[in-house]
Amino acid sequence: MDRLVYTAMTGARHVMEQQATVSNNLANATTTGFRAQLDTFRAVPVVSEGLPTRAFVVDSTVGSDWRAGPIQTTGRSLDIAIRDQGWIAVQSADGSEAYTRNGSLKITENGILQTTSGQTVIGDGGPITVPPDTNVSIASDGTVSVIDNNFQPGPANTLGRIKLVNPDTKTLLRGDDGLFRIADGTVAQADANVRVVDGALEGSNVNPVDSMVNMISLARQFEMQMSLMKNAENNAAKATQILALS
Repeated sequence: MDRLVYTAMTGARHVMEQQATVSNNLANATTTGFRAQLDTFRAVPVVSEGLPTRAFVVDSTVGSDWRAGPIQTTGRSLDIAIRDQGWIAVQSADGSEAYTRNGSLKITENGILQTTSGQTVIGDGGPITVPPDTNVSIASDGTVSVIDNNFQPGPANTLGRIKLVNPDTKTLLRGDDGLFRIADGTVAQADANVRVVDGALEGSNVNPVDSMVNMISLARQFEMQMSLMKNAENNAAKATQILALS
């Protein structure tokens, strides 16, 4: 009887964890460059001195859906979208290098090029500083150029090139801040083959319809696990009554 309770209990707990993951994905269905999180579970026998008569559920893998999201044209000069595979290198809050697909950029009061989330964009020579009163343009290879508004038409001045990388997705680990990093702490090298689309943003790759269907399926699975534990409780109560009569 306790085998049924153990399996149902661990199954229900991990269904709740998966429900939280699906809810987070659904909440980020409109987040720029978001990658859906994937959870996989498997049954593992409990190893002890006795026979392996019990099993519980554990997380098998926690990964991400690496499919690209839809590219939406915005016409804004500071919006860029990664074409196919690749990442934008940014400086996270702790100073380490991280990677994102969110190409919605801004210029701070000090002229530093950052993402709208506040991470500084890493260039080939460090942070990219944009002088005031200029028009910014970003080429397909990530080169940032400006034209002085006081001298139009005028020559374009190159400020630097955004660091674009393309590490193996198997080595990437999602952080609590939503940014990706290489699991062993190393830094990815710039990849000249990565290209960006200016004046566009990449949408989230989360399918809201699939997420809603998945949430309904998980709710039914949770109810099934609860029903199993209820049946185990009823069976235990009846067994106790029989033993009391004997």
